[in-house]
Amino acid sequence: MKKIGFLSFGHWTPSSQSQTRSAADALLQSIDLAVAAEALGADGAYFRVHHFARQLASPFPLLAAVGAKTSRIEIGTAVIDMRYENPHYMVEDAGAADLIAGGRLQLGISRGSPEQVIDGWRYFGYQPAEGQSDADMGRRHAEVFLDLLRGEGFAQPNPRPMFSNPPGLLRVEPHSDGLRGRIWWGASSNATAIWAAKLGMNLQSSTLKNDETGEPFHMQQAAQIRAFRAAWKETGHIREPRVSVSRSIFALLDDRDRAYFGRGGEEKDQVGFIDEKTRAIFGRSYAAEPDVLIEQLKTDEAIAEADTLLLTAPNQLGVAYNTHVIEAILAHVAPALGWR
Repeated sequence: MKKIGFLSFGHWTPSSQSQTRSAADALLQSIDLAVAAEALGADGAYFRVHHFARQLASPFPLLAAVGAKTSRIEIGTAVIDMRYENPHYMVEDAGAADLIAGGRLQLGISRGSPEQVIDGWRYFGYQPAEGQSDADMGRRHAEVFLDLLRGEGFAQPNPRPMFSNPPGLLRVEPHSDGLRGRIWWGASSNATAIWAAKLGMNLQSSTLKNDETGEPFHMQQAAQIRAFRAAWKETGHIREPRVSVSRSIFALLDDRDRAYFGRGGEEKDQVGFIDEKTRAIFGRSYAAEPDVLIEQLKTDEAIAEADTLLLTAPNQLGVAYNTHVIEAILAHVAPALGWR
């Protein structure tokens, strides 16, 4: 059994070929898709965060709105770039959104990915400490965020406060119990997956990772998941960790599906470079009739290892079509693979 949700990058463009032509469209359609996915029985609505781009950026207003409009579906990110974040303010935003959603937030965070601008985090007022990289800074912000989510007091109260305080040191409010256990780390390497396990974060692994062995993508990703789980067990955490992978999967049921995704061209992994220095491998897409799709997906080792599968949503094709894409997988593919 697997949890199955969608992952939207929230692209928008004023092009007449797009169903999502403005930032308002991207936000409002994201809410509508989450509502539709919940009605279908999907388990999660996840959103990517990109700064300086015509994509979803500030996640917490969106997460809170989705939380207010739904009642069951998990609501998450994949991922928030921690290089841009003030951990203290982020705890306030996350706590508020999680309380609105009734404890359904599943926050994916990471050190970030290739950007639209050079060192965009500098424009947000952040820079690495002496001798550290921007990745080090992102991980440090994450560690502070995790500590604050524990809800322990740390701030000295004013002896003459405007309002009465509880006894002792004060914590960031609002606090949401349980959110600390629902933080995920988006790891591109085996080493950062192990680091995340030691800190008690769940693992998010996308369709891109560092090419560390030259093996097919799904095999490298499966090895990353196994390394994460081994580190989790060795560290001695009490609860069971969760692991998600994302995939572009399209069941070809009608002429629309075949027109959009039936032309092929992405059936193999791709290898390239990130920031001109890191060799990365990009996982293949899947698009076929359901019976063919089922046989192809049986061979994906990483999907087999994960407990959660996020289907990438081509959001500019509109809410109705994306609802169809999700429903096709839930109805025609997932049962045959034992996912549902």
